Amino acid sequence: MNILAFGPNGSGKGTQGAIVQKKYNIDHIESGAIFREHIKGGTELGKKAKEYIDRGDLVPDDITIPMVLETLARSREKGWLLDGFPRSLAQAEALDKALNESGMKLDYVIEIVLDRQIAKDRIMGRRLCVNDNNHPNHIAFEAIKPVEKDGKLVCRVCGGDLNTRADDQDEEAINKRHDIYYDETTGTMAAVNFFKNVDGPKVISVDGSKSIQDVSESILSQMD
Repeated sequence: MNILAFGPNGSGKGTQGAIVQKKYNIDHIESGAIFREHIKGGTELGKKAKEYIDRGDLVPDDITIPMVLETLARSREKGWLLDGFPRSLAQAEALDKALNESGMKLDYVIEIVLDRQIAKDRIMGRRLCVNDNNHPNHIAFEAIKPVEKDGKLVCRVCGGDLNTRADDQDEEAINKRHDIYYDETTGTMAAVNFFKNVDGPKVISVDGSKSIQDVSESILSQMD
């Protein structure tokens, strides 16, 4: 089973991806992790990608696509859920072409729909677990609030330390990321709409404003 997961920053896409990955025992491939692997390894592609990431810009397709396809090929037998790519219409078209040429079938496209302002508020209140970024912690939502231990907030799932991404507190950076996602002409929403109009994958669109459990139940009920 091969799946694409879409959702704006702050939608809980990573959390839902982890739930789907666990149920179907497929690889959860997050585009940011692919970049970090190359950057940490000091590869030529990683060095080039870092320059763009540091500026908050999209990494060009001629750098991103080879990284992604290499990782998908390694998960071909097990199946994969790809999270965070494609982010543009051009990337969607290139990925669709590459999958067809390689004989990898795309089974599902999951879209988590969320109002832009709600997504922004969620980003600014989220806290990241140093042990697992998919452990949901948010200072504004009672159901996933961090817990207090020895006078400080720690991860509600594993008790690990929490931190924030600097750009999560930077409204300009958040707006820049959301400008890319919500762009229906060439951005990520254009990519989502592209896959809604191609033959093959089943598109599952769910309301991301609901609880984690409600969202996951809605996704999984449409995959059975």
